[in-house]
Amino acid sequence: MRIFDPHIHMTSRTTSDYEAMHAAGIRAVVEPAFWLGQPRTGATSFTDYFDSLLGWEPFRAAQFGIRHHCTLALNPKEANDPRCVEVLDLLTRYLDKDAVVAVGEIGYDSITPEEDHALVTQVRMAMDHGLPVLVHTPHRDKAIGTRRTLAVLRDVGIAPESVLIDHLTELTVAEVADTGCWMGFSIYPHTKMDPQRMVRVLKDHGTDRILVNSAADWGRSDPLATRRTAEAMLAAGFTPDQVDHVMWRNPVAFYGQSGRLTLPDDPDEPAAAPPRTAAYLGNSVIRGE
Repeated sequence: MRIFDPHIHMTSRTTSDYEAMHAAGIRAVVEPAFWLGQPRTGATSFTDYFDSLLGWEPFRAAQFGIRHHCTLALNPKEANDPRCVEVLDLLTRYLDKDAVVAVGEIGYDSITPEEDHALVTQVRMAMDHGLPVLVHTPHRDKAIGTRRTLAVLRDVGIAPESVLIDHLTELTVAEVADTGCWMGFSIYPHTKMDPQRMVRVLKDHGTDRILVNSAADWGRSDPLATRRTAEAMLAAGFTPDQVDHVMWRNPVAFYGQSGRLTLPDDPDEPAAAPPRTAAYLGNSVIRGE
């Protein structure tokens, strides 16, 4: 079984997690830029973080036979902090980097005018760079935030097939399904979805344009949630081809729109780790040194 986790925050995870993920069949991941758990005090904190997602983290993943890509953005929560907003002026130079396969996470947290501005600005950046977008739907007022997100996306004019609306639930999936956008579901203990609920959604809505992720981060989360969902699908009567469609081919199709995915021809063959010096040289290039 081959698995592509399209949303996981490996910066928050250990090398033991990488080892367990490889053993579970996970061969590729996308790591979206996100909130670190405490306020950043300026844009330079973002640039250091972005550099690590483009240099150190792909090197670390490759040691365990996993291909690592990322999405970069000013996330919704920090869009409300004036100390962070200036990163929007720096973001465009990062969006040209080969490992960046989308702009994200963008969207809403508290549904404020500041978040409106950050969302619209970054969707336009994505369109200018020919990149898809990964959209975060809020933890609170999810249905309201999802509807507002869809309205903004329509107004900006981005193609629906270039949009992944993430953290959906049973209450929001139908509205997104009708738009032509891709639908993302996070299998995350207590606060989002679980494997059994995900199976029911797949039975109701099919396997097209659906991505399943772990969203594992520094909270109580599970980097093997995608594997557990795949097993739940098989137990519920889905075929191995249907599981592969959801767990591999769908994320490849969505992020492949960037033209930047580099995946192994044989997912059972470990990816070669780049020399450690290459990872740091990559950061020097990013910084323009």
